[in-house]
Amino acid sequence: MKNYTKITDFSQRHIGPNDEETNFMLQTLGLKSLDDMIFETIPDNIRRKEPMKLDAPLSEFEFLKKIKEIASKNKVYKSYIGMGYHPTITPPVILRNILENPGWYTQYTPYQAEISQGRLEALINFQTLIIDMTGLPIANASLLDEATAAAEAMHLFYAVKPANKKSANKFFVSKDTFPQTIDVVKTRAESIGIELVIDDVKNMNFSDGFFGALVQYPDNNGEIVDYTEFFGKCKENGILIAVASDLMSLALITPPGEMGADAVVGSSQRFGVPMGYGGPHAAFFSTKEDYKRNIPGRIIGVTVDSHGNTAYRMALQTREQHIRREKATSNICTAQVLLAIMASMYAVYHGPEGIKEIATTINYKTIVLNDAFNSLSIKQLNKSFFDTLKIELNSPEEVQKVKTLAEERGINFRYFEDNCIGITLSEQTTLDDITEIISVFIEAFGKQSKIQNESVNSSIPENLKRKSEYLSHIVFNSHHSETEMLRYMKLLENKDLSLTISMIPLGSCTMKLNATTEMIGVTYPEFGEIHPFVPMEQAEGYIELIKDLEKDLCEITGFAGMSLQPNSGAQGEYAGLLVIRAYHHSRGDKNRNICLIPSSAHGTNPASAVMAGMKVVVVNCDAEGKIEVDDLQAKASQHKDNLAALMVTYPSTFGLFDTNIKEVCKIIHDNGGQVYMDGANMNAQVGLTSPDMINADVCHLNLHKTFCIPHGGGGPGVGPIGVAKHLVEFLPGHAVVPMGNKNAIGAVSAAPWGSSSILIISYAYIKLMGEKGLTRATQTAILNANYIKAKLENDYKVLYRGDRGMVAHELIFDMREFKMSAGIEVVDIAKRLMDYGFHAPTVSFPIAGTLMVEPTESEAIHELDRFIIAMKHIRQEIKEIENGIYDKVDNVLKNAPHTAYSLVAENWGHTYSREKAVYPVHSLKAQKFFPSVGRVNDAQGDRNLICACPPIEEYMEEEVN
Repeated sequence: MKNYTKITDFSQRHIGPNDEETNFMLQTLGLKSLDDMIFETIPDNIRRKEPMKLDAPLSEFEFLKKIKEIASKNKVYKSYIGMGYHPTITPPVILRNILENPGWYTQYTPYQAEISQGRLEALINFQTLIIDMTGLPIANASLLDEATAAAEAMHLFYAVKPANKKSANKFFVSKDTFPQTIDVVKTRAESIGIELVIDDVKNMNFSDGFFGALVQYPDNNGEIVDYTEFFGKCKENGILIAVASDLMSLALITPPGEMGADAVVGSSQRFGVPMGYGGPHAAFFSTKEDYKRNIPGRIIGVTVDSHGNTAYRMALQTREQHIRREKATSNICTAQVLLAIMASMYAVYHGPEGIKEIATTINYKTIVLNDAFNSLSIKQLNKSFFDTLKIELNSPEEVQKVKTLAEERGINFRYFEDNCIGITLSEQTTLDDITEIISVFIEAFGKQSKIQNESVNSSIPENLKRKSEYLSHIVFNSHHSETEMLRYMKLLENKDLSLTISMIPLGSCTMKLNATTEMIGVTYPEFGEIHPFVPMEQAEGYIELIKDLEKDLCEITGFAGMSLQPNSGAQGEYAGLLVIRAYHHSRGDKNRNICLIPSSAHGTNPASAVMAGMKVVVVNCDAEGKIEVDDLQAKASQHKDNLAALMVTYPSTFGLFDTNIKEVCKIIHDNGGQVYMDGANMNAQVGLTSPDMINADVCHLNLHKTFCIPHGGGGPGVGPIGVAKHLVEFLPGHAVVPMGNKNAIGAVSAAPWGSSSILIISYAYIKLMGEKGLTRATQTAILNANYIKAKLENDYKVLYRGDRGMVAHELIFDMREFKMSAGIEVVDIAKRLMDYGFHAPTVSFPIAGTLMVEPTESEAIHELDRFIIAMKHIRQEIKEIENGIYDKVDNVLKNAPHTAYSLVAENWGHTYSREKAVYPVHSLKAQKFFPSVGRVNDAQGDRNLICACPPIEEYMEEEVN
């Protein structure tokens, strides 16, 4: 029996309110205990009667000891496997000041542009990097991984088919594409009815109903293929071309955009991001101007602020799925922002000359290795190559002999099925490594070789050598010393509001503590330096952690099986619906394709359903925010022969525990459907109820919400799915690493366990908190939300409450009345909160004109009160407008946020004082966060889409002015 004090009990560190504060808040609500509060909040028929069976909690010291022991079970070999994953060198200045810095990793998605200018600039740099390297004019701010980016390209091409291709339903994939990419593209194609043809490009029938094609460059074998003729024939026949490419190789070989590609995808992993057993890494996607309104994910654009200064924002935001819902072109909700920022900083730090030197060195060493094989008279198949050689041996016995000798030396090669061995070099490879590689073959075949370090042969054909410049913008040519780099990153960091500055009270996004102890293991080399396709015995630490985490998540949800493969919440939704689809098909019910979705659902839900090949039917909610059971019953009965699923968020997006949830699930089951529970609000369930207890069949979990993986400015995330016993056999498989059942759906992510390296964070959270800590966290999240409700309900209308007047872990304030009374929109309140040092709650979701607030369990009463005071002050400022004291056009809300620049301007020109603008409460005088720009001009940014770094002239003009 362990004796815990407050010092060793981690839950005391994670949960904001102490016992005294908790009791005070309960008294404010007129309640005696947390149990009383939960009785008033969660329906009795779904409350847990028994505690979760989890391990006893560890202290932080104990956990760090444990995670080191687990890490030591991983064997860090030198990996020459390639396949889109490469050992890389993360500059320490980026490792320490970006990846390990909570000022960067605790930021939220940049919906509030004025307090996100730092990461927005970094993402503009990323987009510029991708535009320059790929040779196409438009790029997004990252996607989840290379394989899903390739699937998104197929989806985009399918959506933009010209009229003369309307009936075209075939998509060609080169057989020499990475196998994990083919696997994911297969999964996506099958669910939306696209016919996939996988073959050699030489065999393609261009007139046979194709709308698009995908090739790898350099290809799966490492060969740099000249696709000029193939691309030309595609163009002649109206076939759109996607190219999956290696970003580093594009420093030396002709960019696909210059060859005629319509989209270029790939991974930026080798730009300084550790392999991490598969992720997270930032994928990229570039395309032509014609498709800027169809490109998946997010685009960062350039605009101006209210003072006419350059500013950045997320452009074309109406493409976001929570607005377009079932009409969305993509369900990419979580990008990979933190990793995209790392890759962009790698390019900033090295600049064009540094990147070219790295690429040239990799290529040169590959040539040296090739010459050594030639001297051994060992056949190497690639005529043109960047970093990869394909060695042909005579028999499986010879291959096994090499494999045994290589692994004895701590070396991993890639082993093909045709007696071939792949060897891919990286920026970590030294000449000594080349000598070691050759020594394996010398010993295996008893031959002698001499490494020639003076090779002048070129491995890239003259017509495929890159001629165009890249990274010419000043930002990539200014910060090459560590001093300059450090200051540049700090400059950007200081423009952003993160959890290091204040609470971020976003409903449905759970911006809570990402504890340092949870984060430390992520950058251990024993986790970071593992290739996702190493033999399983080299990843024993990862496998132990993964199995233990799956077991704990099953206990928390009540489910029988768990897949950690989906690498975002939206991917989890998609994967869960595919599992349901596979279940119906296994029973012969291939007609079941109707998905019922309440009007209160997350916006990703309809987009995911459409991607999974389902048709969306919306179910109404009543005036209290609950699902209309009669409407659900009517629509379930109407579609009973074709009903596939119900997607329901619980507690609902309206912040309610619907008392009819079990009846809702029964109606679906009675009509032959399955219940998919969106687990975005699992933060209000853990330890108190579970998806299994409400009779759901599938749910996804947002590990980047409930289970403490930080949002990283808009990614990374993990969205695993849990399933009931009858669905376990359909959980995702993988083409490279054997996993899953024979009935498994195809892969939904490139790596077998998705973003493996950040699973450590959620694993740590559960092990540190234990059953009591996790349950107390959920109770406190609900308590904090209800405390805010009690304190502000006389100032703002609370839109929805439970049957007993309580809300769940989040609540919605209705701001629509102020438009009539004072001309104040909800966005004005959001921007004014910046002047008080806060990120706004969720704006206009799920109801237009509202704010959805979620304080989380990590915020102490002091911070809650600071937010409450700010909201009360803003209500008084609205009253001043209502009473005619201040103008409806010129007031502190309409002009918010106020910058330091505006404060010192010679001409103030407002009827209110400077002090009222920037120091509305006295406490701000001690600590003030100033937004770096005034209110951004969204309309101008969309009318004039610029998604690369502004011209150098703008920088010069700003300096002169």
